[in-house]
Amino acid sequence: MPQLSVPRLRLAPYRRLFARPGTRAFTAGNLIARLPMGMFGVSAVVMIAGARGSYALAGAVTATGLAATAVAGPWVARLVDRHGQARVAVPATVTAVLGSLALLLCVRLGAPDWTLFAAYAATATTPNIGGLSRARWAHVLHDDPDALHTANSFEQTADELCFMLGPVLASFLTGALFPEAGTLVGAALLLVGMLLFSAQRATEPPPRGRTRAASPLRTPGIPPLLACFVATGAVFGSMEVVTIAYADGQGHRSAAGAVLALQAAGSCAAGLLYGALKPTAPRLSRCLLAMTALMSLPLLAARTTGSLWAPAAALLVAGMATAPTMVTAMTLVQRLTPEDRLNEGMSLVVTGLLTGIACGSAAGGYLAEHTSPTTAYAAPVTAAALALLINSSTTAFRSARRAVGVPEEGGPGIGTDGELGASSA
Repeated sequence: MPQLSVPRLRLAPYRRLFARPGTRAFTAGNLIARLPMGMFGVSAVVMIAGARGSYALAGAVTATGLAATAVAGPWVARLVDRHGQARVAVPATVTAVLGSLALLLCVRLGAPDWTLFAAYAATATTPNIGGLSRARWAHVLHDDPDALHTANSFEQTADELCFMLGPVLASFLTGALFPEAGTLVGAALLLVGMLLFSAQRATEPPPRGRTRAASPLRTPGIPPLLACFVATGAVFGSMEVVTIAYADGQGHRSAAGAVLALQAAGSCAAGLLYGALKPTAPRLSRCLLAMTALMSLPLLAARTTGSLWAPAAALLVAGMATAPTMVTAMTLVQRLTPEDRLNEGMSLVVTGLLTGIACGSAAGGYLAEHTSPTTAYAAPVTAAALALLINSSTTAFRSARRAVGVPEEGGPGIGTDGELGASSA
């Protein structure tokens, strides 16, 4: 039956991927531990705002945790590279879980406001769970770049799913049970998942000890990639705030979550397909160009229709550019970063994304308040265009260096313009 051969062909790379020994076990643990990443923020806001009657306080506490994560993340990742995943990730996770429980108790017992900031800051020791999983794939599949492409696509899809389902689960738990339920369940899932993940020692990358390898920040090609991740994070942050403001303006604020979920759904579908197709020459510039073009669709839909559901459909399409862009950029980071500092390199990516999300949220909120939610949809388009400009400028700079005979410093599998599978601009 020819109709059945197509889906089988598309699923074949994933079946081969998880046929490798140990991959299903560490993936199961990773997914359990990763789901709370989309739960903690919503749970903390509901819990704090419900008890203290202040969304401003709740937002300030979660923002402090975000800033602390951006600072602590690379440090924890550096320890993981040096001492191994299990030796560092488990105690770091226990510390983060204790921070979540301390926050719950401080809220429940009416402790001073400053204790909420201190407790939530302790959760910044949560390891970059997606980065740990990607590092395992890079270790297991070091001799199979096609399979690594499929694995990176799966990981990006898993990120999207967890950040799409996490807030939904947290909202259900805090509404159906009690305000602290989201935090309790999230902490339990994080601890259980990390223990299961860390127990899979056969697939764990070996610890590298102290290394003389340069910091990823000084590795050629990494700084402009991190700048691209900051701009990409601004796309996500601004799109979320602007969509909520737009839905509120249409009298459908409660539907904002479902609308944003469509963007994540589009990214999930594109990520799975991208991992199965294995393009022969993925180029970051093409992905960024597609993302810039598709991110303009919600703006056009909002301006021309004035309804909520046209931008919702546009977000579904726009989300399809997200996963290919993230997969291609993450693969570049994996190949450019020194092997013994891989976790640190991927943690810096998360720091860049978080920084961009914070900046994008602020910019989107400012535009929505001082112009209009419709006009504010220009913020994610501008951020995507900025990422494209950064990448194009880097490519032009590399081309200029080649023109005057300056040797390139690219890594294996990286073209001289910093693009995967390309040898020229």
